[in-house]
This record gives sequence, structure tokens and C-alpha cells, in this order.
Amino acid sequence: MTPHLESPAPQEPLPPHQALPHLDAATIDRLVPMGAAVDAVEDVLARGGLDPEAEPARSVVGVTGGQLLLMPSSTASYAGVKVASVTPGNPQRGLPRIQGLYLLLDGATHQPLALLDGIALTSLRTPAVSGAAIRRLAAPEVGRLLVFGTGPQAWGHVAAVRAVRPGLAHVDVVGRDQGRVAAFVERCRAAGLTAAAAAPKDVAHADVVCCCTTAREPLFDSSLLAPHATVAAVGSHEPDAREVDERLLGRATVVAESRSVAMRECGDIVQAVATATFDLRRLRTLRELARGEVPVDEARPRLFKSAGMAWEDLAVAVAAYEGWRGAGA
Repeated sequence: MTPHLESPAPQEPLPPHQALPHLDAATIDRLVPMGAAVDAVEDVLARGGLDPEAEPARSVVGVTGGQLLLMPSSTASYAGVKVASVTPGNPQRGLPRIQGLYLLLDGATHQPLALLDGIALTSLRTPAVSGAAIRRLAAPEVGRLLVFGTGPQAWGHVAAVRAVRPGLAHVDVVGRDQGRVAAFVERCRAAGLTAAAAAPKDVAHADVVCCCTTAREPLFDSSLLAPHATVAAVGSHEPDAREVDERLLGRATVVAESRSVAMRECGDIVQAVATATFDLRRLRTLRELARGEVPVDEARPRLFKSAGMAWEDLAVAVAAYEGWRGAGA
């Protein structure tokens, strides 16, 4: 179901005695499968009036042990804000690195409509955005995917690639913890894919590469990539962190969520521009890609760099909320 982000009709207010509904992870997963989330993201860009360049910048505040992020977005019909925490030390405590809540509001009256699980929303919308890009960038026949990382985002990207390229048959997995790599491989096999532990050099055999890590330096030598390969890099949102090398920027068709975000938060792009390896005038946006305005050169790799934006949370949150209402709440 395409979310109605631009409809000006206000939502029915909640009765005074009714608690604000909470859409937990299981509910979001049930209401918005990955394919529907990819469609929601693409529809907002291709047919909606939303312009990512007009989005306010996310607020990032350093706190003890990590960061707090505030990410607001709005349209004529809905508004919303995600409050998220990023705590690098949490995995060692057995806790998620990213936590948070999403508050969805009516766009006209700003009446609170629902609370959504922020972890589940982030785990869904990030690969859904990559899926929207991969749908337009990747070769028609994708048989092999290589994933850097073994966390929720890595698994979400397996689902996203599979949603837009159903012919996906094999997943290679690169990670630092071999126990987690082995568990990820088994999860892929249980889902009907072949899978294996891999090394960075195995990008040479990949049709699609997804970088879903906390790395601050390039994960692989981009000269190994096949000319038709597509790379999605989603793990960093700081100007001094990157997952791919500047040589890839120099030879690839490069797409980002917005030009302003690219130069503010995407270290992969910022550092390539600083070394004159990449001319910022070559950068294309996800909105242009969704609207069919980006020619894809089959003779060169394609790179989608994502830092995450608030409109993406809103698009998927609305899809979940409208699904919840349509199912009779």
C-alpha cells in the first residue's frame, strides 16, 4: 500500500480515553514487508511532492558513551520525529547499538497518532532505501550478493536485494566475528539461499555489494569490482568515516540521498571530493534516480551512498500506520 503522505485530510483524533497505539517490531514487520517498504520509499520520491533537499538536518548531540539523534520530517498529511540513541559499547552489553522511538503526528493538527518501535523502523527503512536504489541501479540478473556485516542491517539488506532481484541465489558474508558470520550464513541457508563465509577480495565475484558496518576505512579494494557491480554503502554518517575507497567514486555512477547530506555526512563522498578524485557535479540523487532521470552506464560500477534521512522514517512509519488502520486497528 502506498502511504498517502500528501493528502491534506486530517486524521480522526483519538478519543480522550484511548492510549496512543504502539506499533511494536512484530507489528511493523507484519504490516510492512520489505517489498512494501521499498515501494513506499520509491513512491514518495517518484510520485509524491517530497524533496529530500528541503529536509532539515538531523540533530546529533554527543552524550556520555554515544550520541542522541533527533530526526523530524513532515508533509501535508503527516509529521513525525524519531529520537534515537547510538551507543557503540552496547553490543558488548548485549544491547542494541541503535535504540529509539518514533512519534507519528497528523500533518495538519499535529495530533499524536502512534508510537512506533524505533529500532524496527530503522532496521526496515535503511535497507528499503537501498532496495529502491538497487532496483534502479543493479544489473537485471543478480545472482550473487556480498554483505559486509552480520547485524540487523546486513540481514535487512539481504531481504531488500531479494525483494528487488528475486533471482538472488547466493550470499557471501564478510565479518570480524567468525561465530556471527557462521550464524548469518546458516540464516541465509534457512531462508533458501546458498551462502558462505567470505573475504573482502570476493567482491570480485559479486553482482551487488552491501556495506553495513561501523568501519571508518575502506572495506575492500574497489579495483576488484566487476564493471556491472552495484555497491550500497550505509554504515556511516560522518564526514571522516567511509566504507569505500575514493577510486570507486572516481569510476562509478554515484547516487546519494541528497547533495547537501552528501557533503555534510557522507565521508565516502567528502573525502573523494577533498582529494579531487570525485567531481561533485557528477553526483546524482535518489529522487532523480526514482524518477528515471539517471542514465546507468553498464560499463562502470554503480554506488549508492546512504547516510539516512528523516523522510525515510516517515514514509515507512506512514505505511505501517495506514496498514494498521486498514486492518481495523
